[in-house]
Amino acid sequence: VMVCPHGVIRSKVYGPEHLEHAPATFKHADAREWAEQSFTLQVAAEDCTGCGICVDVCPAKNKSIARLKAINMTPVYQTASEIGDAEENDAEATPQTPNNTGGAKVQSPSSTEVDKHLTLGNLGGEASEADTIVDLRQKEKPNWDFFLNLPNPDRQQLNLHKISQQQMQEPLFEFSGACAGCGETPYLKLITQLFGDRLLVANATGCSSIYGGNLPTTPWSHNAEGRGPAWSNSLFEDNAEFGLGFRVSIDKQAEYAAELLKQITEADGQANDQSALPALAQQILQAQQTDEADIVEQRERVAQLKAILTDLTRRGVSEKLSAKLKRLLSLADYLVKKSVWIVGGDGWAYDIGYGGLDHVLASDRNVNILVLDTEVYSNTGGQQSKATPKAAVAKFAAAGKTTGKKDLGLMAMTYGSAYVASVAMGARDEHTLKAFLEAEAYDGPSLIIAYSHCIAHGINMATAMHHQKAVVDSGRWLLYRYDPRCRAAGQSPLVVDSRAPKLPVEQSMYAENRFKMLAHSHPQEAKQLLQQVQQDVKTRWDLYQSLAKPL
Repeated sequence: VMVCPHGVIRSKVYGPEHLEHAPATFKHADAREWAEQSFTLQVAAEDCTGCGICVDVCPAKNKSIARLKAINMTPVYQTASEIGDAEENDAEATPQTPNNTGGAKVQSPSSTEVDKHLTLGNLGGEASEADTIVDLRQKEKPNWDFFLNLPNPDRQQLNLHKISQQQMQEPLFEFSGACAGCGETPYLKLITQLFGDRLLVANATGCSSIYGGNLPTTPWSHNAEGRGPAWSNSLFEDNAEFGLGFRVSIDKQAEYAAELLKQITEADGQANDQSALPALAQQILQAQQTDEADIVEQRERVAQLKAILTDLTRRGVSEKLSAKLKRLLSLADYLVKKSVWIVGGDGWAYDIGYGGLDHVLASDRNVNILVLDTEVYSNTGGQQSKATPKAAVAKFAAAGKTTGKKDLGLMAMTYGSAYVASVAMGARDEHTLKAFLEAEAYDGPSLIIAYSHCIAHGINMATAMHHQKAVVDSGRWLLYRYDPRCRAAGQSPLVVDSRAPKLPVEQSMYAENRFKMLAHSHPQEAKQLLQQVQQDVKTRWDLYQSLAKPL
């Protein structure tokens, strides 16, 4: 569920009573972590791009048929007999457990495959019932529609530090126009699952703004209560300042709302000593709002406040107090904590927008920065950026980039007051989740640099998540978290979460065409640069180990 770039794979846990009107083909099983609950892993077959990443990372193997997993790629068009054979294999080899309840995963067919299936019944007379062509997208559509109407789990009851439970959260970023197998979108989907109903996104121009704002359609969605991310796009050169403006505006409006609440509470208390407003106002103003349960409770308090304010306006209060009541009614929702995220690619963060990003990191404002690092200007055609690694071939570096990658995280750590993390979902998904939760909880600027594989790397996109692991295992990408709060406990703020490099960099580099092509076009230079990269990996690892030593 977590790695799906387009949000087409979903999971839910629900009471068995909700299955009363389920379609005959709807798959479910007993939930493992929830007693007397049912579990379903469902695919939106109509929106699947067929990238295959889910199948590649799926750990559940079919014990009877080695080539099958809990979820498998299947041609869109099949005959009834083929579907019957596949379902028979599933029934024999995969008993009803949560690991094998995935819906049909579709793979777009070639024109030859379509022609083959569509002409089966025209070769020798009438087609038999077994040769009837079935479109699996239409077969799965009733299952998907039924799944959407199942209740979502109570977010307050989920353990967000366990991926198996966190991924029950509803994504509010879905079905984007990003490339099949995109490495950026899983991170965006994750922040909407964690914080989406109170999320504001300032999005720099780039891939993420194109698939994120391809108006009049948008992948940014909302939940059943109508809450969802507020999204807007700005330029390379000012997006960080643009997002900082979100925070400044929100903080000022929340401050004004708190001021009005105190004034109205004082006035109401003088007029009515039985008023419930003073106690409620104190709870609202002192609420910590550090986790999902706190946010839900604060929303409930604000709803009560709105009801009281509405009632007060009907009592014929003074004109001065009436004006304050109306202003507070319009601002009350700002008393619920908002999560501001400034999002963009490496071209923005490392290059054109770096000045603004540095300005934000130097502030004390509670903003979160997410850098979707593809190590190249992906959207504009594959030009090198300061994030492009040494020895990579890109536009403006046709003979291989001779300088190293800018260490953005290390530069941000020098302030000592910003939370900084470097993550790679394909290498350690639980580390990625932990970093996002810590960053959002930190009351100050945070920076997450997320390794995002890209079609411009010249890799097999179906195995891209496993390739991310190879990149980390070779030391080309480090996993770490820098949390200034650790100093108060006498601990080093820097924790290096990846292990010492165990693969030669050549093994991960030459799985990518951007490095491999240099070995063909400039073999001598490629050899020299490869040796330099291997040494650079060791030098950087030693540096980070020394910085992470206990205080």
